[in-house]
Amino acid sequence: MSDLLTDDFRSIVLNNTDLLDVRADIEYVKGAFEHSTNIPILSDEERHLVGTEYKKNGNAAAVLLAQYLIKEEGKQQRVKQWLEYLDAHPTALLYCFRGGQRSGIAQSWLKEAGVNIVRLKGGYQAFRTFLMDESLRISAKSKTFILGGYTGSGKTVLLQDIKNAIDLEGIANHKGSSFGNYVSKQPSQINFENNLAYSLIQFEEKNYKSLVIEHESHNIGRAFIPKEVYTNLMAGELIILERPIEERIEISYEEYVLKAQKEYIARYEEEGVSKWTEDVSRGLGKIKKRLGSENYSIINELFVLAGTMQDEVKKEELYKKFIGELLEKYYDPMYQYQIDKSTIPLVFKGNAEEIMEFLVKIA
Repeated sequence: MSDLLTDDFRSIVLNNTDLLDVRADIEYVKGAFEHSTNIPILSDEERHLVGTEYKKNGNAAAVLLAQYLIKEEGKQQRVKQWLEYLDAHPTALLYCFRGGQRSGIAQSWLKEAGVNIVRLKGGYQAFRTFLMDESLRISAKSKTFILGGYTGSGKTVLLQDIKNAIDLEGIANHKGSSFGNYVSKQPSQINFENNLAYSLIQFEEKNYKSLVIEHESHNIGRAFIPKEVYTNLMAGELIILERPIEERIEISYEEYVLKAQKEYIARYEEEGVSKWTEDVSRGLGKIKKRLGSENYSIINELFVLAGTMQDEVKKEELYKKFIGELLEKYYDPMYQYQIDKSTIPLVFKGNAEEIMEFLVKIA
């Protein structure tokens, strides 16, 4: 078995190194790393059989069973797939779960085929431990400015213009509200944590004096920021982005109606708008209790009416009225409540340009 190993995990993150993951599909789906590709050495069923054999009769018996299950034809097929991947990603590194049998066998097979590849020492488990430790360390030492503001203020757009910002909603692939789903799925919880760690490590490497993040709750859709990391990130100072309600309605209309519908149409084609309508209706249902029956009826009726309106000008007016009611009756009171009970010290309020000037002065 080859001894080409590395545990320089920081370099992997900073260089966005490609990774060849030879774990089973089921392991990969639960959690993996950025820039990784899964080409398993064992199928899910084969892995299960080998694991059972290992528990019953030990490592040697498990290795023999794996070799029997794979056979020569299976070996050739796997090596061919790995070689095709490495031809396109020549600097990729190799890993399995603990960096032992599976990646070691894959490494030796590739060596037989004339290709030397370095594998991760300790495999997935060691790299993930490194990422989680770094998330805690970096979040604890970083001075944070927390960008808040009412829904529709354009916080995410502003974050994209701030060089020392991390977009938590972007990492979670969710807009952070009851209507924040993207057409594409959110990452698994493990992948979210891994990707957040990547962002924090890459942020630290740039030696910024402070980190800017959006004011979030523990969860962004289905993704949960690890408790200690969240506590660290929120132990900063608050900046509030202010924007007139008319502009907030326009921003929300662009983001949650026009842009969202385009995404759904791109994914579902002629069924796109109806799929979007179903998801928004489902989102309204989730907040019905908080809205109260009367407010829910009014807001839902506006949404339904907008969807059936043929006149495009009136349709836009109805959608904007729907958004305005939703902001006034739900989002604004909810956010004001969060601000009132927040213990994060407020250091600045202003529009986007004023906030950028403030951040430049203290940089």
